[in-house]
Amino acid sequence: MIKSMTGFGRSEYSDGKRNVTAEIRSVNHRYCDITVKMPRRYSFAEEKLKALVKASAQRGKMELSINVENLTESDNVVQLNLMAARQYYDNLKLLKDEFGLKDEINLRMLASMPDVMKSVPDVEDEEELYKALAAAVQGAVDKLNEMRAVEGRKLAEDILMRGDLIRSKVQEIENRAPMVAQVYTEKLRSRIKDLLGDAAAGISEERILLEAAVFADKSNITEELVRLDSHILQLNSIISQSSQPDGKKLDFLVQEMNREANTIGSKANDLEITNAVLFLKSEIEKIREQVQNIE
Repeated sequence: MIKSMTGFGRSEYSDGKRNVTAEIRSVNHRYCDITVKMPRRYSFAEEKLKALVKASAQRGKMELSINVENLTESDNVVQLNLMAARQYYDNLKLLKDEFGLKDEINLRMLASMPDVMKSVPDVEDEEELYKALAAAVQGAVDKLNEMRAVEGRKLAEDILMRGDLIRSKVQEIENRAPMVAQVYTEKLRSRIKDLLGDAAAGISEERILLEAAVFADKSNITEELVRLDSHILQLNSIISQSSQPDGKKLDFLVQEMNREANTIGSKANDLEITNAVLFLKSEIEKIREQVQNIE
């Protein structure tokens, strides 16, 4: 099944202690590039979550955003920074002695000092937290893949349609190709007659046919047409196969198709074939643009 690299997925999960919302966006990229945006307190799970996303995505630039809303206070604890309190006490005592102050250094004063006591996240149960994060992320990835599959089907339909157009045009070129040497032979006779007049009768038909044969050999495009048609059949086969198509392989195949079209255009020396090649190159370029979005 063909999949696009472009898509979006969103999922929510609650374990009773927290609500986790995960969103993932994906766009075209040559490789698999995953970035994660989430609160720093959950950074311990970042690599595992990246691996979870990568398990279902071969290529694409993906941005995973995670938001966590705590429903209870169990994820926070109050910590006492005894070292900071001692330093505050020593410095306050020094000030008191230095200036002969009568004020007492009491508990309320020390407790109100910055960083002496503060509420900090309690992330000791990392496994439980990871399960909640992973559940939301997996849901978002599933939604992303659903969208990528829908877009992939549209890409496949368009590519197959253009492949049929190219094969039809290749057939027209094949029908036209044998006439090219004939047209050249007639033009050659006409040119000789225009240049030499009555003296043209002195030019043997064998000489003209030999020249035409050399031209026919140089302008022969049979191999290129066969290879181009073969590439189209291979493209259709890859697109239609049941397993996941390889976007990189398709991209290489389209490059080869374009190479054959260029060679046909340079060798044919015929206006009708040249116009047909312009059509081929246009359709191949459209296929290339579509292939760029295939995973």
